Amino acid sequence: MGEHDIESIPCSAMESLLGVIAALRGEGGCPWDKKQTLATLKPFLVEECCELLEALEDGAVDAHRDELGDVLLQILLQAKIREEEGAFDFAAVAAHLRDKLIRRHPHVFGSVHAESAEDVVRNWNQIKQQERVDEPRKRTLEGLPDVLPSLLRAQRMQARAARHGFDWDESAPVLDKIEEEIGELREAIALGDHTEIEDEVGDLFFALVNLCRFQKVDAESALRGACIKFARRFHAIEDRLASLGENMEDCDLDRLDQEWDAVKREEKS
Repeated sequence: MGEHDIESIPCSAMESLLGVIAALRGEGGCPWDKKQTLATLKPFLVEECCELLEALEDGAVDAHRDELGDVLLQILLQAKIREEEGAFDFAAVAAHLRDKLIRRHPHVFGSVHAESAEDVVRNWNQIKQQERVDEPRKRTLEGLPDVLPSLLRAQRMQARAARHGFDWDESAPVLDKIEEEIGELREAIALGDHTEIEDEVGDLFFALVNLCRFQKVDAESALRGACIKFARRFHAIEDRLASLGENMEDCDLDRLDQEWDAVKREEKS
C-alpha cells in the first residue's frame, strides 16, 4: 500500500468513545440507552441523518461536527447491540469497511490506473460484480432500498438502467419526453380521472429526474433547494406585509404576486 498505511491511523479517541458506549449499555449504565433495540433506534437514525443534511445545507462547521457525532452514535449503538447478541462488534464493521475500500480502490492501493472519476466508478462496479459471482443472480434494478426517497430512488434506477444501454444519447429527447408527459397530464386533468392524474404526475416526475441525471444535478438536492427558496421568499413576504401592519390573509393574489416579484428582485440585486 506504500504511503497509504491503514495501521498508522490513530484510534485512541475511537477506543475511548467505544468505552463510553459500553458503559452506557453496561451494568449501572443509562436506563434509556440500555432499553434501546435495533427497532427502536430506526427513527433516531433517520432523524439524525436529516439533521446532518440540514447542517450541511447551512454550512455551519460546528453544527456539522456535532451532527456527524450524533450519526456516529447511532452506528455505535447498533454495533454494540449486535455485539451483545454475539453477531459482530464495531471492530468487525470497521475491518470489513477497510477491506472493502482497499479492494474497491485498486488505483490507490494496487497497480490499476484510473484517470478520471468515471474510470473509478466503472472499476468499482466491475469489482462489485466480481464479488457477487457466487450470489444468486439479481436483476439490474433489484437491491435498491425501498425506503430511499423517491427522487433519489428514481435517479439511482435510471443510472443503473443507463449502464446497460437503456438511455438516450443527449438531453434533447429527455426534454421532449417531459413535454410529452405534460401533454398526457393535461389530458388526464381534462378527463378528471384522479387515478390517471396521479399516474401521469409520477411519469412527469420520473422524466424530470432523468433530465437532472443528464445535467448532473442531484434531484433530491434540487427539490430541497427549491423548498428552502420558497420558504425564504414566503417568509420575506410575511415580514414585508407585517412591517406595513397587514396580514397575508387580507391580501388578494395579485397583491401577493407583486410582493413575491419584489422579493425576487431584491434577492437578485
